[in-house]
Amino acid sequence: MKAHDFRGRAPVYQTVVFSLLVLVVLIAVVPFLYVLLASFATKQEILTRGFFLIPKVWTTNAYAYLMENRNFLKSFQNSVVITAAGTTISMVLTTLMAYGLSKTWLKGRRILNFLVLFTMLFSGGMIPLYLLVRGLGLLDSYWALFLTGAIAPFNLIVIRSSFQNFPIEIEESARIDGCSEFGMLWRIVIPLSMPVIATFTLFYTVDYWNSYFSALLYINQSDRLPIQVFLRQMLIQPSENMGASVEGLEFSPAVRMAAVVFTAAPLLVVYPFLQKYFNKGMLLGSVKG
Repeated sequence: MKAHDFRGRAPVYQTVVFSLLVLVVLIAVVPFLYVLLASFATKQEILTRGFFLIPKVWTTNAYAYLMENRNFLKSFQNSVVITAAGTTISMVLTTLMAYGLSKTWLKGRRILNFLVLFTMLFSGGMIPLYLLVRGLGLLDSYWALFLTGAIAPFNLIVIRSSFQNFPIEIEESARIDGCSEFGMLWRIVIPLSMPVIATFTLFYTVDYWNSYFSALLYINQSDRLPIQVFLRQMLIQPSENMGASVEGLEFSPAVRMAAVVFTAAPLLVVYPFLQKYFNKGMLLGSVKG
C-alpha cells in the first residue's frame, strides 16, 4: 500500500476505532448510571416507566431507609472489617513469601515455586476445603475467610518476579551496612516497590470486598455476614426479618439500587488514589529485565 493511500484511509480507521471505544464505554457506563440515578427515583416510577436515566421525581427515601436499616449497616461494617484485616494479612504473607522465593540462594526454592504454580492449576476442591475449615474449628469465624484466601498464587508470582528484578548492588550495600533481611525488605525493597505493592493491595481489597461465596459457605451467623450476602438476601428473600422497615418502601427497586451504589462506592473512592500505580506495578512484576 502506498503512503498516500494509508494517509487517506487513516481518518476512516480512527473514526471506526473511536466509535468502537465510545460504544464500549457506553456499554460499561450506562448500566451504572441507570443504577445510580434510579436509586433517586420513586418505587412507582421504576415499576411503571421502565428504563430511564433522568427521574421525573427525585427522592432520597431509599438512602434514608438504608441508613435506618440496622442489618444493612452491620453488614457494611462487617465488610469493612473483613476487607481491612484480610487485605493486611494477605499482603503481609504474600510479600514475605514472595521476598523469600525471590532469593536464588534459598534451599528448596524450586520446589516451593512449583507448589505455588501447581495450586494455580489444581485444587483439592470445595468439599475438602470446607471439611478442613470445619476440622480446624474456623466456622463462623472471619479467619476462615482470611486463611483460605491469604495468598493468591498469581499475585505471589508477580510480586516475586518484581523482587527478582531488584538491583543486587543495593542489597549488597545494605548488607555491608549491617542491614538484616527484614530490615532490607521493610526499609529498602518495599519503598522502592510501591507500584507493585499498591497494585496487589488493590487486587486483594477488591477480592475481600466482593467476597460472597466463601462467606456464604463458612459464616452462618447473620450478624457476621458481609454486604454482598446482604444484597443477595435482598433479591431472593422478602423484607421480613431483615431490619427496619419504612411503610410502602421496604426493599423496593430503588432501595436495591441504592444498596448497590453504597456497595460500589468504597472501591470507586479508593481506586483513583491507586490507579497511578496500577499499570506501572503490573509492568514491573511481569517483565524481567
